[in-house]
Amino acid sequence: MLSKRIGIDLGTANTLVYLAGEGIVLNEPTVVAVTAEENRVVAVGKEAKDMLGRTPGNIIAQRPLRDGVIADYTITEAMLSYFIDKAAGKSRFFKPEVMVCIPSGVTQVERRAVLDATMAAGAKIAYLIDEPLAAAIGAKIPIAQAAGHMVVDIGGGSTECAVISLGGVVVHNSVRAGGNKLDESISNYTKKKFNLLIGERTAEEIKIVMANALVEDSTAKEMKKMEIRGRDSVTGLPKTIEVTEAQINEAITPVLLDIVSAVKGVLEQTPPELASDIIDKGVVMTGGTSLLKNFDKLVTKLTGVPCHVAEDALLCVVRGTGVALENIELYKRSIAKR
Repeated sequence: MLSKRIGIDLGTANTLVYLAGEGIVLNEPTVVAVTAEENRVVAVGKEAKDMLGRTPGNIIAQRPLRDGVIADYTITEAMLSYFIDKAAGKSRFFKPEVMVCIPSGVTQVERRAVLDATMAAGAKIAYLIDEPLAAAIGAKIPIAQAAGHMVVDIGGGSTECAVISLGGVVVHNSVRAGGNKLDESISNYTKKKFNLLIGERTAEEIKIVMANALVEDSTAKEMKKMEIRGRDSVTGLPKTIEVTEAQINEAITPVLLDIVSAVKGVLEQTPPELASDIIDKGVVMTGGTSLLKNFDKLVTKLTGVPCHVAEDALLCVVRGTGVALENIELYKRSIAKR
């Protein structure tokens, strides 16, 4: 094979890149900084994320994907081009084959946008694979068997729930709720309750440090507290407040319940034979947001189905994309191509 093969997990929060034969070569935030006048790309990935909320008037740092799909085509193309160049090298004689991961609930137009952006970014052939399928392959689930396996992939912009059997998706459901919605609900909560305005990065930090999906009353004594700084929305001056784990739980619960109801929706549509397999094997959770403290316990409590987080949950989708890319013949039924 003279041309390189690249698998891309194009996430709302992070983009991971897999190079066939080498493994995961890139893991960067899906953020692009552009100039306001010419729309010229200034920075991509980590460097651009450091600029979020801190840019002067002539530079805009933004996320080109919203809720798992492309919101800004031109910037997504520039970002894909940057990631492909970084993974395959700029001075390449042959164009690489690229496989991109997309949510299973996207429309034909949104699929087309991803394929077009990938081809325009310098791919020879573009493949698309559904996120839940890639997550299942990456979580080492034997998807080719005639047995039901349920995967819940909770990313930054969307949550994908799917029941997989015989190498294909039988039932799927997707909600546009994930890690970013949790950040949003935390910043809305601090604004309503404390009149404190906080930025996107601060909200994310609070989520990582403090968020707990199940707060038991008995833990009130040893409950975590955290100081957060922001701007008072009334006086406009800087202000510091202290929040507890229970308050953050109160802020994020509505979003968590949305995600759980998507899981319930899939379980309700699952054929009885496959449902019995799922009760045996349990639900596998992947994606960065599934690492939220006690989230698996909350899903188990509300659905009655055992639930566990996959090993390396954040890397499952990109690993699965890489495996599918290296064994295209095996998975060709489940892959769209251009």
